Amino acid sequence: MSERPAIVSINETEAGEDIRISIALTWKDAEYVGEASGPSGWSYRPRLIGEATLRAVEAVTDNSVQLGLAAIATTPLGSAQVAMAQVTMDGSDEPLVGSALIGTNDEAAATVKAVLDAINRRLVGVL
Repeated sequence: MSERPAIVSINETEAGEDIRISIALTWKDAEYVGEASGPSGWSYRPRLIGEATLRAVEAVTDNSVQLGLAAIATTPLGSAQVAMAQVTMDGSDEPLVGSALIGTNDEAAATVKAVLDAINRRLVGVL
């Protein structure tokens, strides 16, 4: 069993101009889901994925922590593409930063992993 939440699924449902992102995480044999919705434009997608991931993590902690997404981005790093996330926890001014390599056509999963990378070490004390 993992000490940290792990990705189960990433689902997207489009409805006209909007999209709903649903992220499911598993931890201790239970599944937790977070959702975010907004404009379906490609440039909004990483932020919605990050927000949905944070809502799922808050569910894992039974809402004992409050998380905010300060920034989310993808960028080239040498020959690789990297997803990066900056997260705040419980209103702290200290930014938590995480990153993940983007595999072939796997930007959504890398975005979730970057968010989790930013907060996983802090979560160990909460979970």
